[in-house]
Amino acid sequence: MCRLCPTIDACVQRGLAFHGSGTVVTIEGPRFSTRAESNMFRARGADIINMSIATEAALANEAGIPYAAVAMSTDYDCWKTDEAPVTWDAILAVFNENAKKVTGLLVDAIPRVAELAT
Repeated sequence: MCRLCPTIDACVQRGLAFHGSGTVVTIEGPRFSTRAESNMFRARGADIINMSIATEAALANEAGIPYAAVAMSTDYDCWKTDEAPVTWDAILAVFNENAKKVTGLLVDAIPRVAELAT
């Protein structure tokens, strides 16, 4: 167990897939990125493209505050041309499954984070 990583500990306990680090690119949304944008972001080292994790992550880093994002990935971006294009229905189906997992994760992780604050 990682004393400073309660969110990761909760993922391990629940058997959830996670990445301990990565590079996030945030785009203004809601929208899908274009294939050109997606390929550019990947070429620049982005692991995830999202619409919500920019400002707070940068501010936490500048303040020296540990930060963990719980991202609910719903699809590969449009760079992955060997699969059918993503649809809103497919995104919503994956999102609903992810929401159940994240709810349990937060129930486990929040008390662990609170313990660190005391």
